[in-house]
Amino acid sequence: MKEPLWTPSSQAISASNLTKFTQYAAAQTGREFADYPALHTWSVSQPEEFWQTYWAFGEIHASRPASQTVVDVDKFPGARWFPQARLNYAENLLQERSNHPAFVSILENGQRRTISYADLYDQTAAVASQLKQLGIASGDRVAGWLPNIPEAVVAMLATSSIGAIWSSCSPDFGASGALERFGQIEPKVLFACENYSYNGKTIDVEDKVREVARQIPSIKRIVWINIIVNPLPEKYVATNLDGETNWQAWLNEPYEPLQFEQLPFNHPLFILYSSGTTGKPKCIVHGQGGTLIQHKKEHQLHVDLTPSDTLFFFTTCGWMMWNWLVSALACKCTIVLFDGSPFHPSPEAMFDICEREKVSVFGISAKFLGSAQKADVLPARSHNLMHMRMLISTGSPLTQEGFQYFYHDIKPDCHLVSMSGGTDIISCFMLGNPNLPVYEGELQCAGLGMAVEIWDDEGKRLDRGKGELVCTKPFPSSPIGFWHDANDEKYYAAYYARFPNIWVHGDYAEQTASGGYIIHGRSDAVLNPGGVRIGTAEIYRQVEHFAEIVDAVCVGQTWDNDVRVILFVVLKAEHTLNDTLTDAIKLRIRQNASPKHTPAKVIAVTDIPRTMSGKISELAVRDVIHGREVKNTSALANPEALKLFNNLAMLAEA
Repeated sequence: MKEPLWTPSSQAISASNLTKFTQYAAAQTGREFADYPALHTWSVSQPEEFWQTYWAFGEIHASRPASQTVVDVDKFPGARWFPQARLNYAENLLQERSNHPAFVSILENGQRRTISYADLYDQTAAVASQLKQLGIASGDRVAGWLPNIPEAVVAMLATSSIGAIWSSCSPDFGASGALERFGQIEPKVLFACENYSYNGKTIDVEDKVREVARQIPSIKRIVWINIIVNPLPEKYVATNLDGETNWQAWLNEPYEPLQFEQLPFNHPLFILYSSGTTGKPKCIVHGQGGTLIQHKKEHQLHVDLTPSDTLFFFTTCGWMMWNWLVSALACKCTIVLFDGSPFHPSPEAMFDICEREKVSVFGISAKFLGSAQKADVLPARSHNLMHMRMLISTGSPLTQEGFQYFYHDIKPDCHLVSMSGGTDIISCFMLGNPNLPVYEGELQCAGLGMAVEIWDDEGKRLDRGKGELVCTKPFPSSPIGFWHDANDEKYYAAYYARFPNIWVHGDYAEQTASGGYIIHGRSDAVLNPGGVRIGTAEIYRQVEHFAEIVDAVCVGQTWDNDVRVILFVVLKAEHTLNDTLTDAIKLRIRQNASPKHTPAKVIAVTDIPRTMSGKISELAVRDVIHGREVKNTSALANPEALKLFNNLAMLAEA
C-alpha cells in the first residue's frame, strides 16, 4: 500500500466528534466498533439504529420526537424516515442566539461586515413576518436570484420557518436560465439584486429580473436587496412600487418573534436544479428533515465542525454547496460568505481571506486548485495559514497532481478532503474522515449511513476495479421527488431504472486497497474505444502535468464503426499547439493512462463550456461535434464556447 500524505495525530483522533460519536454509539447499542470500517458497516446494515443514534447525538431539535426511525426501509425509493417527527429546519439552524458571529460577509471590492447569531435571528423574524403579511404559507415557493450574501440566507431561513419552499440561483444566470427554473416552480415572491460585482466590474441585472418576473405570473412581489450601491437610491426608500419593495423597508417594519412551523420530516425545504444540458433542468425537491440530519452528520462527524471553527466555502447560491454551507449554522460556527471572482484582484485572493479571517475549514472546487497551481499561487511561502486545519475540494475529481500541489505548495500539515456527491442528494456519498489518513488521489471514505458500492454492468459488486457507483439502501437525504413529476416517473427513471431498488448515481468509480475511492468521471461521458472503458478524469490527470495547458475537455467521437478519443485543450497565451507538444501529450496519456485511449486528435480551442457550478460539459461538446442540438444551453455559464467546436475540419479527417 502506498504511503499516506497526511495522518491525524492520536490527540486529534481522540478529540474528534467522530470518536465521541463512536463511543456514544457503542454505549447506546452495546456494540463494539474496532475501526471506521466497522462503524460504517453498522451504519448501513442497521440503518434504523444508526440514524436514531445520530438523531440523539446530533441533538436534532423537534417538537415531536422521532419514535420510529423508518418505515419500508427495503423500498428504494419509498422508504419514509421519522414519519411521526415534527420539526423545522430553520429552528435547528437558529438555536444559537448570542453575539457570536454567524457570518462574515465579504465582497470582492473589499466590503466586509459581520452578522451575529442574535442579528440573524432578528432579521429572520422581520422577513418572516413580512412574508406572512403577503399571505405566504406552508408549501408556497419563494425564490432568490441573489449573490452569496447574508440576506440570501435570511430570506431562506424566513421562508423555511413558515414552511414555505426556497429555491435560488445566482445573478450570473441569464434570463432564460432563471425562467426555465423559476418558471417551473411558480414562486410568489422573488428576492433579487439590482447589480453585483464580478472581476472588477459592476453588472446590472435589474432589467433582467423584471423581464423574468413579467413572464412568471405567480410572482406577486419583488424584494430588492441593495448590494453595492451607497447611498440608497430613491426607490429603495419607498415601501412598495407596483409589486416591488425593498429589503431595508422590510427590516424597518415592526415584527413578532419567530414562530417556527412544525413540519413533517419530509416536508419540502429546497428545490434545486440539475445542471445537465439535455433538456429543461430537473426540479429536485429536498425535505426539511433529510437535509438537516444529513448535513449535520457530515459537518459534525466528517468535517469535525465545532462552534470555534470558521468555515469558508467558495460557492454561489446556484450550487448545492451553498445549501450545504449554510446548514453549518446548526453547528454554531462562523461562516464566511464571499461573492465575486475567486481570482480578483489577484490569484491569491481566496488565501488572503483565509489568512485574514483565520479560516479553519476552507472549501473550493478542484478546478480552482488546478487554476491556482498554473498561476503559481504558493500560499505555503506567501501566507500564514496556521489556523487552517482542513481544505475541502469538490465539484470534480481532484487529480493526483492536485494532491501534490496542496501538500507541497499550500499547507503540508493540513487535512485535505476530496468529496463527492451532488445536487441529487444535496450531500455526499464519499467525503473526509478526521480519524483516517489521506492517500494521493483518493476520497477517504464512504459517508456514514451511505451504502456505497461499485458495480459492473451486470449488477455485480466489484471489490476492486472500475464500475458504476451505486447506493444499495435508502438514506434520509434522497429527494422527495421532482417537481410536477406525475407518479414519480422522471424521478424513478433518473436513478432507479437501471438496477431496480438501487440508486445509480452516474459516476464511474473504484474502491481502493486502502478503503478509499477514486472518481474517474461521469458514467455517461466514459470513453469506450474498442470496447475498453476509461473515465475522462483519467485523461485529465495526465493533462494536468502540462504547464502549457490551462483547461481541457475530452470526448468520444463516433468514427469508422467505433469511437475515437478527441482531446481539446486551452493553452496559455504564450504557447501554441505544435507537433512537439501534441506528441508529448499523447505519449504521456499512452504511458500513464491507456494506449487504447491515446487521443486520435489533440485540438486547441480558446474556451471550454462549463456548467454554472463550474463542471466541464463533456456531453454538450460531444453533441456539437456530432451535429446534434444542445437542448439546454442556459445551463452553461459560457454557452458561446460551443461555437468553437462546430464544424471543425480536423474532426472530418482520419
